[in-house]
This record gives sequence, C-alpha cells and structure tokens, in this order.
Amino acid sequence: MPTGPKGEKRPADTIANAVHVMKVATGEAEESYVNAGNREGGKKGGATRAKRLSAKQRSEIARKAAAARWASA
Repeated sequence: MPTGPKGEKRPADTIANAVHVMKVATGEAEESYVNAGNREGGKKGGATRAKRLSAKQRSEIARKAAAARWASA
C-alpha cells in the first residue's frame, strides 16, 4: 500500500486515491496520519536535550553543524 511523505497510508488504487483527496479537500473526510505522535515527541526531545547540555557542549555541537554545512557547499 502506498504511503504519504510522513508514512501515512494511502489507497493503492489511483481512482480511489483521487476520490480520497477530493473528500479531504471538500471536508467530507479527515486526513489521518499514522505517526502524528512521533512529531510531538521530537519537538519535546530537542528542547529537553538542549536544557540538559552545558553551554560549552551546545557551542561545540553548533560549531560542528556549521562546519558540516559549509563543507557541503
């Protein structure tokens, strides 16, 4: 069965998928996501991790991230 960009299930049939999209667009059906809870956990996890790290550790992580961004360009 095909999945959407976040892993949600979609109808395998092209016509059934088009009907589903139309129903969502007109408000007849609600779009449900399989992994909706994972996003909430991820949003909380980053803030919790940042609070737990020292300023020096956060600075070092940011420095490595900046170096990686500039290296790929």
